[in-house]
Amino acid sequence: MENTRILEKVMFPSPSPKVYMYLVTYLSAGLRVKGLLAEPVQEGVYEGMLYLRGGIKNVGMVRPARVSQFAAEGFIVFAPFYRGNWGGEGNEDFAGDDREDAFAAFELLRSHPSVAGSRVHIFGFSRGGVMALLTGVRFEEAASVVTWGGVSDMELTYVERKDLRRMMKRVIGGSPKTAGAEFKYRTPLYQLEKLRSPVLIIHGLRDENVSIEHAYRLEQSLAALNKEVETWYFEHVNHYFPPNLNRKIVHDLCIWMKKASK
Repeated sequence: MENTRILEKVMFPSPSPKVYMYLVTYLSAGLRVKGLLAEPVQEGVYEGMLYLRGGIKNVGMVRPARVSQFAAEGFIVFAPFYRGNWGGEGNEDFAGDDREDAFAAFELLRSHPSVAGSRVHIFGFSRGGVMALLTGVRFEEAASVVTWGGVSDMELTYVERKDLRRMMKRVIGGSPKTAGAEFKYRTPLYQLEKLRSPVLIIHGLRDENVSIEHAYRLEQSLAALNKEVETWYFEHVNHYFPPNLNRKIVHDLCIWMKKASK
């Protein structure tokens, strides 16, 4: 049975002998958007994982090696590039309408013939944190939501990241003072009552790209709503974890996700 949500699927060089990789074109709100699909070579039934990248355009672009790490742990992984990238149609708007790319990708994974019981986990890194939370809010049936170094408050990002303000004004349509509704629309903290999935927050206390305050605000908001939340905070780590620790956390969080979906 072929996944009817996929418009085009071509082989892509895989960094792992355990993983098949494909460049996929799929439909998102009428736009042809690109993404990377990774499947374990060993035939079987697996859980799905939606990998939501950080950054914008070429900054923070999906890395095949990263996606294959998760697929090698026993997941079918799909990582959208977001609209306007790799020849895809449209333009990113930093968790505005481009959230539809994540929503459509979730449905693509849910309808994948080898995804067990339509169980799909949502993972977001950096800017992908808001994308993951917004997708979890949209799909209450998501098996779990993981944010790693994830943004939770878009206005806080504007305040903290002076280097991003020009881009955010252009893409979002102004500053929090002049476009407050747009910043609120992009901040999932205001919608967490709709979230039903268990949440795992991973963050380095020395993160200067996305401050630990994002994790604290998310944790406190979820706890206040009596939502299921677990935190893994790392004292001497910034936005980019050392390779050995990174590999261990990938393994550990994959175990956590599989337990969360039971």
